[in-house]
Amino acid sequence: MDLLNKFNARKKDPVKSPSLPVSWIEVSDSVSRRCQFQPDGHLSVKIIDDSRPAIQRIVDSFLNTFFPSGYPYSVNEGYLRYTQFRALQHVTSAALSVLSTQSLLFAAGLRPTAAQATVVSWVLKDGMQHVGKLICSNLGARMDSEPKRWRVIADVLYDLGAGLEVISPLCPHLFLEMAGLGNFAKGMAVVAARATRLPIYSSFAKEGNLSDLFAKGEAISTLFNVVGIGAGLQLASTICSSIQGKLVAAPLLSIVHVYCVVEQMRATPINTLNPQRTAMIVADFVKSGRIPSPADIRYQEDLVFPGRLIEEAGNVKVGRALHEVIKPSKLVEMKQIFPEEKFVLNQSQKWVDMVLEHDASGEDALRGWLVAAYTANIKGPSHEPTASALLEAYEKMNDVFTPFLSELQGKGWHTDRFLDGAGSRFAW
Repeated sequence: MDLLNKFNARKKDPVKSPSLPVSWIEVSDSVSRRCQFQPDGHLSVKIIDDSRPAIQRIVDSFLNTFFPSGYPYSVNEGYLRYTQFRALQHVTSAALSVLSTQSLLFAAGLRPTAAQATVVSWVLKDGMQHVGKLICSNLGARMDSEPKRWRVIADVLYDLGAGLEVISPLCPHLFLEMAGLGNFAKGMAVVAARATRLPIYSSFAKEGNLSDLFAKGEAISTLFNVVGIGAGLQLASTICSSIQGKLVAAPLLSIVHVYCVVEQMRATPINTLNPQRTAMIVADFVKSGRIPSPADIRYQEDLVFPGRLIEEAGNVKVGRALHEVIKPSKLVEMKQIFPEEKFVLNQSQKWVDMVLEHDASGEDALRGWLVAAYTANIKGPSHEPTASALLEAYEKMNDVFTPFLSELQGKGWHTDRFLDGAGSRFAW
């Protein structure tokens, strides 16, 4: 009985063990870290030993600050080259900005000191710059389709605006006009650059780390903009203290600036489907049976004239209005041949027009493009393809499309949307 009472007493008053945090030691790259879960569930990490050389610690600290976590395995190919030229681009851009704003001070009759250059940057943000931003904001769909091209255009516009400011002392009586046009161009450049930033960063994201990529990219921009401002102040107080020096240095800085942007964009593996990239994918597949990845075709993209026709892909052109490219009788024939498809094809003198329905996806565009490419190989020397040639091409497309699409998605392409740059579509 006494034993039973003691047992019941222990059940009523159990011994409470103290809540101790869980901790462990991690050793990696000559660094020992103590990791510990606090009672509230948060994890704290403390370095308790670091035997790395000082230079290695500095390098690792730099990488942690300016590169995404897990670099280089957390990003796609081309990110380092993109970042190198982006850093140089910001240096030249910031230096050029200092020279241009100092020249505006000269034209306005203010005392020509380099330190006053920052005043103009603040004063001239409104007015014509806002007009440029409003105009450029209407081109968002085109920027989605061709972000690399519009990123280059943005920096060309920026340099054009800066160039107008640099030469403003040569015509001080036109100060307001030169400053207004310069800020108009810069306003358009700001919108284009910001609008294309997200799709460019997205092309490098590999592990859901878009925010990390964006944050590190902004850190790089900030650091090298400061370096560029310092370089610009040095130039403004030495060889560029006169308008003659600026007329020599500004074009050189502008050339380096645009070259860096072009190299950045060439290194960027955009993985969305637009007319140019779709044509390149289809051309490679029809010629060799190989499906390229976004990294494979990045250096083949035309940043200046993206609408070029590719013969191996059927010379397809997308985006024209339906009523402009096909007659009603021909439209009925096309819908009889392809009753379930969301595209219409029509052969013109030099190319094949493809018009998409309003809800057509990237897969629908790929189907139409493959039909056009196979038809071009089947029809022979005749200009207008016959119904039998179209049906043969359609059957061939259906035979290969499922494995083609599967491999395409496996290479990292996003096929859910087709970005045609606000091209015309139709609805029944």
